[in-house]
Amino acid sequence: MGQSDIATPTPAPLTTTISADVDLSQYDDEQVKLMEEMCIVIDRDDKRIGANTKKACHLMTNILEHNLLHRAFSVFLFSADGSKLLLQQRATEKITFPDAWTNTCCSHPLNTADELIEAENLGVRTAAQRKLFHELGIEAQDVPVDQFHFLTRIHYLAPSNETWGEHEIDYILFMRPQHKDYVDFKPSPNEVRDVKWVTKDELKELLAKGVTPDSGIIVTPWFKLICDNFLFGWWDRMLEEGSVEKVATVEEIEKIYRL
Repeated sequence: MGQSDIATPTPAPLTTTISADVDLSQYDDEQVKLMEEMCIVIDRDDKRIGANTKKACHLMTNILEHNLLHRAFSVFLFSADGSKLLLQQRATEKITFPDAWTNTCCSHPLNTADELIEAENLGVRTAAQRKLFHELGIEAQDVPVDQFHFLTRIHYLAPSNETWGEHEIDYILFMRPQHKDYVDFKPSPNEVRDVKWVTKDELKELLAKGVTPDSGIIVTPWFKLICDNFLFGWWDRMLEEGSVEKVATVEEIEKIYRL
């Protein structure tokens, strides 16, 4: 099936029974605007059941009292030879998990026709390309939609603080550039505080600091989860086989509910 043959879904209606009544006046204006984006609300089998705002989906009261669950993705962008992974440190302005180190890009497909397409994970891959440009200024031609490699989905719940948190089924995407050693990027300061390319050993050092009291290093819980359980095995396999496409795809959802 070619991408031109894939039917375009109709956006889902708002899930109106979930409240999002919380004051955002103390937060950054640009980040507050993004809280009105419409996420895809799903059940535990990743079936679409509705839509709601990013704000509603990330309130811990809605997550705990209504089991509100949404679709997400995490991109791991490597150097062309696979030896280094691009990390970002989330901006201080971020409402959830500010200043935390994480994988290249983490976000959500939206309740829009092009990002709802489930065939071949096209909607998620389209969203990943969009957010790589929004957060890191990476041009679409450097991260073609058809070159994202889907590995698996992970269901997890993690609080950021008493007010905010994540409850997602997270699609894991790998990519290695085809035409240059490293992609060019220009991070948005409202989204990204810092970036770095790391080897496996350098990443392990960062993760160790992230669990060391008073180190000043914070690591997002989903990134630590993926690293602790999956990433280094996937990375080794990619290097052994010379291609992200050789890393096995798992269709079942990995269910690690609470971090």
